[in-house]
Amino acid sequence: MTHYHVATTGSDDHDGSAASPLRTINRAAALARPGDTVRVHEGEYREWVTPARGGLSDQRRITYEAAPGERVVIKGSERITGWTPVTGTVWKVVIPQTLFGDFNPFAHEVQGDWLIPPASGERAHLGDVYLEGRSFFEVHDVDALTDPPRRTESVDGWTETSEPIADADQTRYVWYAEPGETSTTLWANFHGADPNVALVEVNVRRSVFSPTEHHLDYITVRGFEMAHAATPWAPPTADQPGLVGPNWAKGWVIEDNVIHDAKCSAISLGKEASTGHNYSTERGDKPGYQYQLESVFAAEQIGWDREHIGSHVVRRNTIFDCGQNAIVGHLGAVFSTIEDNHIHHIATKREFYGHEIGGIKLHAAIDVQIVHNRIHDCTLGIWLDWQTQGTRVTRNLLYANTRDLFVEVSHGPYVVDHNILGSRAALEVFSQGGGFVHNLVAGTVRLEPVIDRATPYHRPHSTQVSGYAVVYGGDDRYLGNLFLGGDADLAYRPGTAARDGATFGTQGYDGHPATLADYLGGLREGEGDHRRFHGRAQPAYIHHNAYANGATPYESETEPVVLGEPVAVRVVDEGDRVYLDLDVPADALPVRSGPVTSADLPPVRFVGADFEEADGSALVLDTDLLGAVKTAGTDYPAGPLATLPAGAGRIRVW
Repeated sequence: MTHYHVATTGSDDHDGSAASPLRTINRAAALARPGDTVRVHEGEYREWVTPARGGLSDQRRITYEAAPGERVVIKGSERITGWTPVTGTVWKVVIPQTLFGDFNPFAHEVQGDWLIPPASGERAHLGDVYLEGRSFFEVHDVDALTDPPRRTESVDGWTETSEPIADADQTRYVWYAEPGETSTTLWANFHGADPNVALVEVNVRRSVFSPTEHHLDYITVRGFEMAHAATPWAPPTADQPGLVGPNWAKGWVIEDNVIHDAKCSAISLGKEASTGHNYSTERGDKPGYQYQLESVFAAEQIGWDREHIGSHVVRRNTIFDCGQNAIVGHLGAVFSTIEDNHIHHIATKREFYGHEIGGIKLHAAIDVQIVHNRIHDCTLGIWLDWQTQGTRVTRNLLYANTRDLFVEVSHGPYVVDHNILGSRAALEVFSQGGGFVHNLVAGTVRLEPVIDRATPYHRPHSTQVSGYAVVYGGDDRYLGNLFLGGDADLAYRPGTAARDGATFGTQGYDGHPATLADYLGGLREGEGDHRRFHGRAQPAYIHHNAYANGATPYESETEPVVLGEPVAVRVVDEGDRVYLDLDVPADALPVRSGPVTSADLPPVRFVGADFEEADGSALVLDTDLLGAVKTAGTDYPAGPLATLPAGAGRIRVW
């Protein structure tokens, strides 16, 4: 095993020893072999690290790490000087094309499948400007540099308002660019700062740490600050580059990093281009849904399986200020673990809008474990879309998001347990086959069948497709959850009506049979094979949940507890620490004996699969939000905590 050292005082002509370090991480990457470590020392590195090779196994990795105790920053940007004043606080600079090479972010639009352009038709570009680390907003003509447009995002697109786009302090930092063949002219409003003295940067590289080749496996990326990547829009029907990511490989570990200011996505565990690349947008002949379905089968043909793809670990990273996602991935995230990350302020600039935005946005999250992440101040916290099977979402803290958790067009089995869903729009289920156990659901619940799109399901713990079906809704399980009520009209955004079908509690399952036997007994005899099932509501297995503040149980629920006294719950964010302020009536919450196991969760109907661990063993949901282990024969309250204070109290939850 060799240690290659990199330092800002080094030279790429050196041998990479501690006494004779290299200057660039890429030079070390060209030398590193399986089992080697590249140790990068204090300083700022402006490069796109493209590993030349991967490791051979979990024991023979290639590791890239910041030297212990040293701050190492890798940027996809370059510093720009030579600005000249234009008028007032607006300055101009001409940037030669040589700085960008063959990729100029200011000449590339944010575009692709499922992107929804604003009504004005103005397209955002991948370029960005940073003043002392602060990201600017793009405007689309020179005049707007001093009078920025008054535009903001609505629930389903863009609408005109009387409020200007601005940062939190209401100062409008904006830029405008005109790219040409040999240079790009860039204007920016610096509001009194001198851009030739202050640190002004523009992004010039698509990624910061990502191979250009596929199947470079078993690489560890640890301890860096990584920023300023001009990453493109990353829908599930396209190549999905991120600021950092494996680019269709197996066994990466991305840990203990600070990652911010990716134009679209920070960490990508996604697919590659050969299985489809924005064909719906480019060809216009079929919906993106159909091309996405085709991409699943195309991926199987090029080796999408446990042996070659996925099994990544993404842990203890802090990710913020990205335009689309903190973590994204279609197909490539299978069998991975995402844990202990702090994700915030994702897609809150709202410079562009589309249906692929969220803190964590995964398609085909087969056997993915999403564990103990703190996600807040995002437009959508976690979005699991297509083929959510064997997936577990456990012990996560979500709050102050526009929406918390959305599970779409999946057939299960998947489990959501011991989480705080603390935002006003807490849970959206456009799927079937879910198990929701011991969560605090502090906002609305929205249910919706999806009968116009059939989506795949798989053999258990495998990428092999077993079949595909539409989503009739139901076939869900709720046990030991605490639901809170509120004002539905405020659940999605101030001043707008609640989404259709959003309620508090589980009353949205009214009309569903309570058992599989009841469902089968209600099928229409004498009709054809398909017609007797069509349109029939599937079972809802709902029991032993608690409801407060106006939340309402499913009409056929077994032993619900509806609390007559109010329950006060508030998530208090104090920076590094987060608390849950509670005021719960003494002895008011229901109890249940012992942890929930596979035996408490009936198998899902379409997939014909049991609720079990990723290794096929029996599922045991015995660990609460704070890591306390529940024991058999002990009674536990509803919600994510194994113990609750009687009356008013405060509990640290992060």
